[in-house]
Amino acid sequence: MGFEMKPEKDVMELIASKNQCKANPNSVNNKKKKKNKNKKVMMTWRRKNKIDSPVDEITAVRRLFNTCKEVFSDCGPDVVPSLDKITHLREILDNMKPEDVGLTPTMPYFRPNVVPDNGYSPPITYLHLHECAQFSIGIFCLPPSGVIPLHNHPGMTVFSKILFGTMHIKSYDWVVDAPMRDPKTRLAKLKVDSTFTAPCNTSILYPDDGGNMHRFTAKTACAVLDVLGPPYSNPEDCTYFLDFPFDKISSGDDEVFRCEEEEKEGYAWLQERDDNPEDHTNVVGALYRGPKVDD
Repeated sequence: MGFEMKPEKDVMELIASKNQCKANPNSVNNKKKKKNKNKKVMMTWRRKNKIDSPVDEITAVRRLFNTCKEVFSDCGPDVVPSLDKITHLREILDNMKPEDVGLTPTMPYFRPNVVPDNGYSPPITYLHLHECAQFSIGIFCLPPSGVIPLHNHPGMTVFSKILFGTMHIKSYDWVVDAPMRDPKTRLAKLKVDSTFTAPCNTSILYPDDGGNMHRFTAKTACAVLDVLGPPYSNPEDCTYFLDFPFDKISSGDDEVFRCEEEEKEGYAWLQERDDNPEDHTNVVGALYRGPKVDD
């Protein structure tokens, strides 16, 4: 009564199975060995695959994108990121190399061009990497003698990294509370007037400091990686200027601008241009073909 009664079909199959085992006593062991062998091979393959396959490393340009999202997440016009965030983004940019964005000096963008007879800049290529409401990332590719005219960045924090080449940068900040000479001419203080050769540190300008108005002149073929936070909302946000030495335009109020002769060298008059330099600067857009930037 303690035994389980199996159906006749199951009993016959069990007997047949036992007889088969007797006829080939190694079959069961062979199956077990084969199963264990397959399992061992699978485990070995998984282990090897885990070791040999590279870890999914984040690319330099994706790291830049992720950092920009963090740095500019709660920023807007005239809102400057915290010092910690600025330092972090600057470190990321300082370590960026041309190959990180798929550029080499031999590309057509950087080939020397004969400067037009009218004195205008040779064509400059802009590679668009990303733009959203908080920030934009792009690269200016300048052949020798390429010039980005003196212009401003209203309400922006701008990071510029020279990836390769030699470039002259001249930049100004407005002199606070100084009276304007006329509705289009205002006094500015010289911030930077130097030549930089890569590799060099990233330059940073702020809404009211650091050289908000600047001009780039390529001494050799150059690539400049730019991060703007926030970006221009429309082309009319950008104003272009002509700069004149301080002593070249007399002021109606000599007392306000009275200073030592050596101090005058640190100041200039910036006058809004009546023409649009974009009409003859010849900046052309091209498709960015480097590593993927965003999702």
